[in-house]
Amino acid sequence: MILRKALSVALAWLTLSRSMAVVKEQPLLLFNNTLLLPTSESESPADACFPALGFKMPTTVPSSLDGWWCDSSTEYGFVGFSYEITQCQSKSTLNSEFADIRKRFKGRYIRLYGACDRANYYDDITEAAWENGLGVHALIWFGWDDPNIWKTRRDNLFRSLQSNPKAKFVTRVLQFGSEPLYDWALDPAQLAEQVRAAKATLANLNIPVTISEMAYGFQEHNGAADVLAAIDVIDAHILPFFASDASTGDQAWKDVQNDLDWFVQRVGGRKIWFSQNGWPSVTYPGVEPNSPNAIASVAEESKYYALLDSKCSYFKTVPGGGVGWFAHLYSDYQEPGYGILDTNMKLKFGFAPRTSC
Repeated sequence: MILRKALSVALAWLTLSRSMAVVKEQPLLLFNNTLLLPTSESESPADACFPALGFKMPTTVPSSLDGWWCDSSTEYGFVGFSYEITQCQSKSTLNSEFADIRKRFKGRYIRLYGACDRANYYDDITEAAWENGLGVHALIWFGWDDPNIWKTRRDNLFRSLQSNPKAKFVTRVLQFGSEPLYDWALDPAQLAEQVRAAKATLANLNIPVTISEMAYGFQEHNGAADVLAAIDVIDAHILPFFASDASTGDQAWKDVQNDLDWFVQRVGGRKIWFSQNGWPSVTYPGVEPNSPNAIASVAEESKYYALLDSKCSYFKTVPGGGVGWFAHLYSDYQEPGYGILDTNMKLKFGFAPRTSC
């Protein structure tokens, strides 16, 4: 008994000393007035569903989706990043950055933004997501240059989803976007028809279909009831910096709540994600406020995410399995001012929001 106790004490001191060594080697950061200590993925629960933080990817592709996806009620709070692919990142870059999202930031998903028209590019996304245990909100990007290129992108994505055996195991949602209603990419009847057609095409893969849109995008089409009825889940754009009464990141809750309430009151308990969600640290043409009091800075960006993190318990209770939120974007190299990382891939501020509470 004494020997066992001595061994236990020794092991405890060894664990503590190793933890302190890690703390000495890594910088300490503050997020939401909390000291952030480095953690390891082994500290997360070993959940038996994808993409839980403790989930271990299988060595072979499963034969069925049965029991694969985590229940949506566990997917609230911070879930990952919007990730722009206009740069057509290489396979090695995708793999290293997805690994960073998973391991350092405890991300469970990436939400694609923009488009890369390189042949078979979604296969590269799928492989990197599989290798790093990340789910994907895939995207059919309309863009603004060619009014018909979205059809080619749709067909290419469908081919990849149907032919790549790993695709249905990492693709959580398919989005039409970004902001197709606000941009009048299609009229609501046409967009609703595209959603229904995609659902039929992907029915064998059990991939839900939605659009990635602001509440205002629906509102400017009198609610776009046909689109709202067609989509399976809500990928909501929450961008309070552009509100007419915007000021600072920590004062944004009223505008966030208003948009969230608009969806909650109309979607009948469907899952809600904040898919394009953030506060810019700089302004430039195209990213300019509608309020004279709105401040774009790194400090306000940090305050906005701290605000969201402070609402974790509330997000957990929202009908449909709670609200899971993405940070827009992973890095400023993807779009100036919105990244958690700057263009040199350095953290702009401490960032470790909760994934559960």
